[in-house]
Amino acid sequence: MTLDDIRRLNFRDVGNWPLLPKVLALAAVFLAILIAGALLDWKDQYDTLDRVTSEEAKLKEQYASKKAKAINFQLYAQQLQEIEQSFGALLKQLPNKAEMDALLTDINQAGLGRGLQFELFKPAANERAADFYAELPINIKITGNYHDMGAFASDVAQLPRIVTLNDVSVNNDKGVLTMDAVAKTFRYLDEDEVAKQRKAAKDAKDKKDKAKR
Repeated sequence: MTLDDIRRLNFRDVGNWPLLPKVLALAAVFLAILIAGALLDWKDQYDTLDRVTSEEAKLKEQYASKKAKAINFQLYAQQLQEIEQSFGALLKQLPNKAEMDALLTDINQAGLGRGLQFELFKPAANERAADFYAELPINIKITGNYHDMGAFASDVAQLPRIVTLNDVSVNNDKGVLTMDAVAKTFRYLDEDEVAKQRKAAKDAKDKKDKAKR
């Protein structure tokens, strides 16, 4: 069939066309339907398919992450228990308010037991509160020999409660040693004190936020 034959075809009499033009016309109509469907309807479906595929990939990642956590749950629980036990052991080394006087006496006796003379033993008037504990600095000044001062520092370190020696300075005056230091001891806050501490921190934060506005 030549191009002239195709031009002479009557579109009102498609039923009488030869086989080849019918096949070509049918293929053209089918292609046009495909293109129209892709532009008008299928595009939204393709977009939905892409979105669902992306969501499926994210869900698979979340599932893998949660599965890994579930597998390691017992390990995490054991680690948490060990941390709580360690924290509890440290907390037991902090005296409560009622035990502070006894601890101050222990520090004093540690020095006297080594033959040292206290020229100053002055706890601070106010404690310095933190999240769950309070720090009490004690200014001390003692005289004695080098060996006894070293033994005193060792005794303080071995007390059942936490005590640290800070800002230590030693002076030698004609063979008599004088040590100035700040001994710091700590105690844990009771529930009421912790609540007050958190409220004060919250009030300070609120006040700061208002100032920024």
